[in-house]
Amino acid sequence: MAKEKLEMVKEIVRIKQVITKGEVARERISSPDDAVEIATKYIGDEDREVFLVLVLNTKNQVNAIHRCHVGSINASIVHTREVFKVAILNNGASIIVAHNHPSYNPEPSREDIEVSKRLREAGVLLGIELLDSLIVTDNSRKYISLKEKGYL
Repeated sequence: MAKEKLEMVKEIVRIKQVITKGEVARERISSPDDAVEIATKYIGDEDREVFLVLVLNTKNQVNAIHRCHVGSINASIVHTREVFKVAILNNGASIIVAHNHPSYNPEPSREDIEVSKRLREAGVLLGIELLDSLIVTDNSRKYISLKEKGYL
């Protein structure tokens, strides 16, 4: 009887990561500068705040880059579930998050720090480490690493 029930169970949803070889170089992140270079390329010159998630594998290679949220000129609503959804779906071992400041002043706000701490705590529960939270501008040399500043 139990065997008959097992045979009747069908897979409803199947999620599988498929990486197309040769489309995108899987860059290895070894320092905040490496991540800043990628983030600046994608969101540095945006005219509103954009929240980016870099999903990394166990070798710190980029598995995925995801524009998670687009906000206003001085704010972006960040939902923890949306940040980690992309990490889970892309087999992330860790993440680095980044957002831009359209004012070109990378100093973190209280909200920037609180969101980063909340993401770090959620990552601990999920087993997906938040390696850093970056604030970038249009100049890859003008950024803030919240980890380097001691906030994470």
